[in-house]
Amino acid sequence: MHSQTAVSPSRGAAIVPIEPVDRAPTFRDIFKGLPTDAYAAGEAIFWEGDEAGHIFDVLAGVLRIYKILADGRRAIVGFIYPGDVLGVSFQSRYLFTAEAVTAVKVRRFSRSRFFALVGESPLLRPQLFAILCDEMSAAQDQMLLLGRMSAQERVASFLLAVHRKNGCGGTLELPMSRLDIADYLGLTIETVSRMMTSLGRRGFIAATGRHTIALRRIDALREIAGADDERDGVPRGVVPARRAVWPN
Repeated sequence: MHSQTAVSPSRGAAIVPIEPVDRAPTFRDIFKGLPTDAYAAGEAIFWEGDEAGHIFDVLAGVLRIYKILADGRRAIVGFIYPGDVLGVSFQSRYLFTAEAVTAVKVRRFSRSRFFALVGESPLLRPQLFAILCDEMSAAQDQMLLLGRMSAQERVASFLLAVHRKNGCGGTLELPMSRLDIADYLGLTIETVSRMMTSLGRRGFIAATGRHTIALRRIDALREIAGADDERDGVPRGVVPARRAVWPN
């Protein structure tokens, strides 16, 4: 159930300006001190078509963002992790649904005030540009993955991309279901399961827990995916997305 750890400012209340810091301000400073909203697994933070009133800083947990196609099928367009900013768009309504895969904690900030602050700050504008460029690069990668890769290449690329995002050593967590992975890769759940089993039998991966996988032969996975060492999950010839750096 959605809950808050502190009382949100009343509607129409003035937003306290960013406090001065000894370094260049970052997006993290915008959200500092705001209440934390908690969502249980399966709860939606917002729905496709809702008025885009807020932008979110993800503190904990994993979310899936998806669209419902005209024929009723679900197409997952990405997974959101701690440190990501969710809902940055110049559209007046959200273009997708954001739903918690695990228990999630976020901070929210008024969208109109967010863009006003960015417009006033020459230091924040490049960070917004970096996020928008990241999203464009991710969309290009997804188009290539769905349009040109085999099922085995898609699964290998997905595992490498998750490892690059939140892997620790040779181990990665996959909190999402096989159905989530299938809807993201444009495959059936049976095909995803078959590809995972094949990679396991060949010694490339090994299940180490209900939601954890060890990458036993990461170089072999890179070869399958056609990815370079420092560009896990990104096929050769594609410029990888660059994340905006937020100093601690």
